[in-house]
Amino acid sequence: MCRHLAYLGAPTSPAELMFAAPHALLVQSYAPRDMRGGGSVNADGFGLGWYPEPGAEPLRYRRQAPLWTDQALPALAASARTTAFVAAARNGTTGMPVTEAAAAPFVSGRWLFSHNGVVRGWPGSMAGLATGLDVTELLTLEAPTDSALLWALLRERLHAGQDPLAAVTALVGEVEAAAPGSRLNFLLTDGETLVGTTWTHALSMLRTPGGVVLASEPCDPDPGWTAVPDRHAVRVTADGAELFPLTFDRSTP
Repeated sequence: MCRHLAYLGAPTSPAELMFAAPHALLVQSYAPRDMRGGGSVNADGFGLGWYPEPGAEPLRYRRQAPLWTDQALPALAASARTTAFVAAARNGTTGMPVTEAAAAPFVSGRWLFSHNGVVRGWPGSMAGLATGLDVTELLTLEAPTDSALLWALLRERLHAGQDPLAAVTALVGEVEAAAPGSRLNFLLTDGETLVGTTWTHALSMLRTPGGVVLASEPCDPDPGWTAVPDRHAVRVTADGAELFPLTFDRSTP
Protein backbone atom coordinates (compact mmCIF):
# COMPACT_ATOMS: atom_id res chain seq x y z
CA MET A 1 0.00 0.00 0.00
CA CYS A 2 1.02 3.61 -0.51
CA ARG A 3 1.53 6.36 2.06
CA HIS A 4 -0.20 9.69 1.66
CA LEU A 5 -1.07 12.82 3.59
CA ALA A 6 -2.99 16.05 3.15
CA TYR A 7 -3.31 19.39 4.92
CA LEU A 8 -5.90 22.16 4.99
CA GLY A 9 -5.56 25.34 7.05
CA ALA A 10 -3.41 28.40 7.54
CA PRO A 11 -0.48 28.89 5.14
CA THR A 12 2.35 26.46 5.84
CA SER A 13 5.21 24.68 4.11
CA PRO A 14 4.77 21.04 3.03
CA ALA A 15 8.40 20.42 3.98
CA GLU A 16 7.71 19.73 7.67
CA LEU A 17 5.33 16.81 7.09
CA MET A 18 7.18 15.55 4.05
CA PHE A 19 10.81 15.76 5.19
CA ALA A 20 11.48 17.27 8.63
CA ALA A 21 9.11 15.49 11.03
CA PRO A 22 10.43 12.38 12.86
CA HIS A 23 8.14 10.09 10.87
CA ALA A 24 7.67 12.33 7.84
CA LEU A 25 6.48 11.02 4.47
CA LEU A 26 10.14 10.53 3.54
CA VAL A 27 10.61 8.10 6.44
CA GLN A 28 7.29 6.42 5.70
CA SER A 29 8.47 5.79 2.14
CA TYR A 30 11.26 3.46 3.32
CA ALA A 31 10.21 2.54 6.89
CA PRO A 32 6.39 2.46 7.07
CA ARG A 33 4.76 1.12 10.21
CA ASP A 34 1.32 -0.01 9.02
CA MET A 35 1.24 -1.38 5.48
CA ARG A 36 -1.49 -3.96 6.25
CA GLY A 37 0.24 -6.68 4.26
CA GLY A 38 0.64 -4.47 1.21
CA GLY A 39 4.42 -4.51 0.76
CA SER A 40 7.33 -3.20 2.79
CA VAL A 41 8.47 0.03 1.10
CA ASN A 42 6.91 2.79 -0.98
CA ALA A 43 9.49 3.19 -3.73
CA ASP A 44 7.41 3.29 -6.93
CA GLY A 45 7.10 7.04 -7.32
CA PHE A 46 5.87 10.05 -5.36
CA GLY A 47 4.12 13.34 -5.80
CA LEU A 48 3.22 16.65 -4.21
CA GLY A 49 0.36 18.93 -5.21
CA TRP A 50 -0.17 22.36 -3.62
CA TYR A 51 -1.94 25.68 -4.16
CA PRO A 52 0.35 28.64 -4.86
CA GLU A 53 -2.36 31.01 -3.62
CA PRO A 54 -5.98 30.70 -2.45
CA GLY A 55 -8.36 30.19 -5.34
CA ALA A 56 -5.63 29.17 -7.76
CA GLU A 57 -5.34 25.82 -9.49
CA PRO A 58 -2.75 23.54 -7.90
CA LEU A 59 0.83 23.01 -8.95
CA ARG A 60 2.20 19.46 -9.01
CA TYR A 61 5.56 17.73 -8.86
CA ARG A 62 5.75 13.96 -9.55
CA ARG A 63 8.46 11.42 -10.27
CA GLN A 64 8.56 7.64 -10.73
CA ALA A 65 11.68 7.17 -8.55
CA PRO A 66 11.75 6.62 -4.77
CA LEU A 67 11.19 9.77 -2.75
CA TRP A 68 14.53 9.42 -0.98
CA THR A 69 16.42 9.71 -4.29
CA ASP A 70 15.04 13.12 -5.25
CA GLN A 71 17.30 16.06 -4.50
CA ALA A 72 15.05 18.83 -5.83
CA LEU A 73 11.80 18.38 -3.91
CA PRO A 74 13.02 19.13 -0.34
CA ALA A 75 14.06 22.66 -1.31
CA LEU A 76 10.97 23.13 -3.47
CA ALA A 77 8.66 22.03 -0.64
CA ALA A 78 10.49 24.30 1.81
CA SER A 79 10.04 27.30 -0.47
CA ALA A 80 6.27 26.82 -0.86
CA ARG A 81 3.65 28.36 1.42
CA THR A 82 0.20 26.95 0.88
CA THR A 83 -3.18 26.57 2.58
CA ALA A 84 -3.66 23.03 1.25
CA PHE A 85 -1.58 20.22 -0.20
CA VAL A 86 -1.60 16.49 -0.92
CA ALA A 87 1.55 14.34 -0.97
CA ALA A 88 2.03 10.63 -1.61
CA ALA A 89 4.68 7.92 -1.88
CA ARG A 90 3.62 4.99 -4.05
CA ASN A 91 3.85 1.25 -3.56
CA GLY A 92 2.62 -0.06 -6.90
CA THR A 93 0.39 -3.13 -7.02
CA THR A 94 2.02 -6.09 -8.74
CA GLY A 95 1.31 -5.98 -12.44
CA MET A 96 0.67 -2.24 -12.59
CA PRO A 97 3.24 0.03 -14.25
CA VAL A 98 5.79 2.12 -12.38
CA THR A 99 5.54 5.44 -14.20
CA GLU A 100 5.33 9.07 -13.20
CA ALA A 101 1.77 9.19 -14.52
CA ALA A 102 0.74 6.50 -12.03
CA ALA A 103 1.89 8.50 -9.00
CA ALA A 104 -0.52 10.54 -6.91
CA PRO A 105 -1.71 13.16 -6.57
CA PHE A 106 -3.89 13.19 -9.66
CA VAL A 107 -5.14 16.61 -10.69
CA SER A 108 -8.01 18.17 -12.63
CA GLY A 109 -8.84 21.86 -12.42
CA ARG A 110 -8.71 22.75 -8.72
CA TRP A 111 -8.93 19.13 -7.53
CA LEU A 112 -6.14 16.98 -6.11
CA PHE A 113 -6.73 13.25 -5.45
CA SER A 114 -4.80 10.35 -3.94
CA HIS A 115 -5.74 6.69 -3.41
CA ASN A 116 -4.03 4.46 -0.87
CA GLY A 117 -5.11 0.87 -1.40
CA VAL A 118 -6.00 -1.64 -4.08
CA VAL A 119 -9.07 -2.67 -6.07
CA ARG A 120 -9.56 -6.41 -5.76
CA GLY A 121 -10.02 -8.38 -8.96
CA TRP A 122 -8.59 -5.59 -11.11
CA PRO A 123 -9.28 -4.98 -13.93
CA GLY A 124 -12.25 -7.29 -14.48
CA SER A 125 -14.05 -6.29 -11.31
CA MET A 126 -14.25 -2.68 -12.52
CA ALA A 127 -15.47 -3.37 -16.04
CA GLY A 128 -19.08 -2.62 -15.17
CA LEU A 129 -18.34 0.72 -13.53
CA ALA A 130 -15.93 1.67 -16.32
CA THR A 131 -18.68 1.34 -18.95
CA GLY A 132 -20.28 4.42 -17.43
CA LEU A 133 -17.36 6.57 -18.56
CA ASP A 134 -17.04 8.21 -21.93
CA VAL A 135 -14.86 6.12 -24.24
CA THR A 136 -12.46 9.04 -24.68
CA GLU A 137 -12.01 9.18 -20.90
CA LEU A 138 -11.08 5.50 -20.84
CA LEU A 139 -8.67 5.82 -23.75
CA THR A 140 -6.89 8.77 -22.17
CA LEU A 141 -6.41 7.53 -18.59
CA GLU A 142 -3.11 8.78 -17.22
CA ALA A 143 -2.05 5.21 -16.44
CA PRO A 144 -3.59 1.72 -16.69
CA THR A 145 -4.01 1.47 -12.91
CA ASP A 146 -6.87 1.11 -10.46
CA SER A 147 -6.13 4.52 -8.93
CA ALA A 148 -6.27 6.29 -12.30
CA LEU A 149 -9.65 4.71 -13.07
CA LEU A 150 -10.98 5.60 -9.63
CA TRP A 151 -9.92 9.18 -10.28
CA ALA A 152 -11.68 9.22 -13.65
CA LEU A 153 -14.90 7.96 -12.02
CA LEU A 154 -14.67 10.50 -9.21
CA ARG A 155 -13.67 13.35 -11.50
CA GLU A 156 -16.77 12.80 -13.62
CA ARG A 157 -18.97 13.26 -10.55
CA LEU A 158 -17.12 16.37 -9.44
CA HIS A 159 -17.30 17.97 -12.87
CA ALA A 160 -21.04 17.35 -12.82
CA GLY A 161 -21.23 19.48 -9.68
CA GLN A 162 -21.71 16.71 -7.12
CA ASP A 163 -20.80 17.51 -3.52
CA PRO A 164 -17.29 16.13 -2.85
CA LEU A 165 -18.26 14.16 0.27
CA ALA A 166 -21.27 12.64 -1.51
CA ALA A 167 -19.18 11.84 -4.59
CA VAL A 168 -16.46 10.11 -2.59
CA THR A 169 -18.92 8.21 -0.43
CA ALA A 170 -20.91 6.94 -3.40
CA LEU A 171 -17.79 5.81 -5.21
CA VAL A 172 -16.52 3.84 -2.21
CA GLY A 173 -19.87 2.05 -2.00
CA GLU A 174 -19.98 1.21 -5.70
CA VAL A 175 -16.41 -0.07 -5.81
CA GLU A 176 -16.89 -2.19 -2.69
CA ALA A 177 -20.00 -3.72 -4.25
CA ALA A 178 -18.13 -4.48 -7.48
CA ALA A 179 -14.84 -5.51 -5.87
CA PRO A 180 -15.41 -6.68 -2.28
CA GLY A 181 -12.43 -6.46 0.02
CA SER A 182 -10.84 -3.52 -1.76
CA ARG A 183 -8.80 -0.98 0.18
CA LEU A 184 -10.19 2.46 -0.56
CA ASN A 185 -8.50 5.21 1.41
CA PHE A 186 -8.98 8.44 -0.54
CA LEU A 187 -7.78 12.01 -0.10
CA LEU A 188 -9.50 14.73 -2.13
CA THR A 189 -9.25 18.52 -1.94
CA ASP A 190 -10.01 21.63 -3.96
CA GLY A 191 -8.06 23.85 -1.57
CA GLU A 192 -11.17 24.77 0.43
CA THR A 193 -12.58 21.37 1.45
CA LEU A 194 -10.61 18.22 2.24
CA VAL A 195 -12.26 14.79 2.23
CA GLY A 196 -10.59 11.58 3.37
CA THR A 197 -11.85 8.01 3.70
CA THR A 198 -10.87 4.91 5.61
CA TRP A 199 -11.91 1.63 4.03
CA THR A 200 -9.90 -1.34 5.35
CA HIS A 201 -6.77 0.77 5.77
CA ALA A 202 -5.44 3.21 8.35
CA LEU A 203 -5.72 7.00 8.41
CA SER A 204 -4.82 9.35 11.25
CA MET A 205 -5.87 12.94 11.89
CA LEU A 206 -4.16 15.80 13.70
CA ARG A 207 -5.92 19.04 14.55
CA THR A 208 -3.41 21.85 14.97
CA PRO A 209 -3.94 25.53 15.87
CA GLY A 210 -3.57 26.32 12.18
CA GLY A 211 -5.38 23.48 10.44
CA VAL A 212 -5.95 19.74 10.04
CA VAL A 213 -3.62 17.00 8.79
CA LEU A 214 -4.77 13.63 7.47
CA ALA A 215 -2.04 11.01 7.04
CA SER A 216 -1.64 7.27 6.56
CA GLU A 217 0.54 7.27 9.68
CA PRO A 218 1.22 9.92 12.34
CA CYS A 219 4.20 12.02 11.29
CA ASP A 220 5.43 12.81 14.81
CA PRO A 221 4.82 11.84 18.47
CA ASP A 222 2.26 14.62 19.03
CA PRO A 223 -0.43 13.13 21.34
CA GLY A 224 -3.08 14.95 19.34
CA TRP A 225 -2.98 12.37 16.55
CA THR A 226 -6.14 10.25 16.51
CA ALA A 227 -7.07 7.29 14.34
CA VAL A 228 -9.97 7.85 11.95
CA PRO A 229 -12.24 4.82 12.51
CA ASP A 230 -12.37 2.27 9.71
CA ARG A 231 -15.21 2.70 7.20
CA HIS A 232 -15.56 6.40 7.84
CA ALA A 233 -15.18 9.61 5.89
CA VAL A 234 -13.80 12.83 7.30
CA ARG A 235 -14.60 16.26 5.88
CA VAL A 236 -12.36 19.19 6.74
CA THR A 237 -13.32 22.82 6.11
CA ALA A 238 -12.46 26.16 7.66
CA ASP A 239 -15.03 25.30 10.33
CA GLY A 240 -13.19 22.15 11.44
CA ALA A 241 -13.36 18.40 10.86
CA GLU A 242 -16.41 16.10 10.89
CA LEU A 243 -16.59 12.30 10.76
CA PHE A 244 -19.24 10.36 8.83
CA PRO A 245 -19.77 6.57 8.92
CA LEU A 246 -19.66 4.87 5.53
CA THR A 247 -22.67 2.54 5.46
CA PHE A 248 -24.24 1.03 2.38
CA ASP A 249 -27.37 -1.02 1.76
CA ARG A 250 -25.96 -4.26 0.38
CA SER A 251 -29.41 -5.40 -0.67
CA THR A 252 -29.57 -2.63 -3.25
CA PRO A 253 -28.63 -3.91 -6.75
